[in-house]
Amino acid sequence: MANETHVNDKHPRAESIRVREKITKGVESKVVALAGLIAHGRGEAFDYIIGEQTTSPGMNAITAAAANLLLAKHPVLSVNGNVAALCAKEFVDLARVSNAMLEVNLFHRTPEREYAIEKVLKDAGAEEVLGVGKASTATIPEIFSERRRVDPEGILKADVVFVPLEDGDRTQSLVKLGKTVITVDLNPMSRTAQWAAITIVDNIIRAMPLLIKEVERLKSLKISELKKIKNDFDNKKTLSEVMLLMEHRLHSLAEKGVYLEINNA
Repeated sequence: MANETHVNDKHPRAESIRVREKITKGVESKVVALAGLIAHGRGEAFDYIIGEQTTSPGMNAITAAAANLLLAKHPVLSVNGNVAALCAKEFVDLARVSNAMLEVNLFHRTPEREYAIEKVLKDAGAEEVLGVGKASTATIPEIFSERRRVDPEGILKADVVFVPLEDGDRTQSLVKLGKTVITVDLNPMSRTAQWAAITIVDNIIRAMPLLIKEVERLKSLKISELKKIKNDFDNKKTLSEVMLLMEHRLHSLAEKGVYLEINNA
């Protein structure tokens, strides 16, 4: 990854800048919509607050997500532009280990973007990508954006849908349709985070490798053990724990001085 940008490894924000550059290149290749840049920046701000690390509540949500994917009869991983730009390979790997389908779903939908994202996924090893072109013939009720268009063989018939970096409208509608929605969202107060059955409050760059490993780890468990993990998880409680963690960290930083902590790191 170090050779992908001109950023020196010694720069204190080197990794963050590399990720931003991936998003920027995604805009240039038509994979990412311009609005995706704003969404990424907003998420990065929340990442600062949780300390740019996977928290204990975040890891608990990852375990619950892995169990739900393994229990699903028809799991689907929804891919938007930011997801494709940041972690296409990880999504292909997750689809493989969880026997899930990949489906392109976009707010700013154009044929050019659909096929660009399909190419990124296939270049990363995907054999089949749903939701491209005329394949999205079904619609989700109560959504008035292009997000409503879904593949009848994918999201429409899915029982578990993984929709990271998602907008609240579609998450809410999918839940109303009786689907188990799993998301990755750095903002625990967003509609997506609040409506989803499982919200992983983490940076998707960190969360995806952990989720893949967790799916592989849990594969050896009995169905009854997976169901216990699923039933024991409480998303509202987990979101509350994340917000309390954020409050505690901000309070701690304010007491000791953010400037001193950053410059002594």
